Amino acid sequence: MAKIKKGDLVVVISGSRKDRGKQGRVLEVFTDRQRVVVEGVRRVTRHTKAGVSSRGTRTGGIETIEAPIHISNVMLVDPDTKKGTRVGHRQEQVERDGRTKTMRVRVAKRSGKDV
Repeated sequence: MAKIKKGDLVVVISGSRKDRGKQGRVLEVFTDRQRVVVEGVRRVTRHTKAGVSSRGTRTGGIETIEAPIHISNVMLVDPDTKKGTRVGHRQEQVERDGRTKTMRVRVAKRSGKDV
């Protein structure tokens, strides 16, 4: 089970000085490369070639996008304290359709609550 998923609120714990300490939502997770794209973090400018789209509008120019950062440089945010926390897993019994099923649930190490 992954510790960081799409849509999680994370804080950047290392990297560029301007990005360290920023919080943002995870937009995308690349599991094969162990990288995540965080909203508002590591913004880079990309120069795209000018052209014409199928509807006749002009494309191209300078655009800023978020670049991926390594998954070890981010930490999940505890919903109670709004600070970074380590994440563990716990077995939990879940009842669905009249049957009980054992599932692994992500748990914040400091508060012990589900994340």
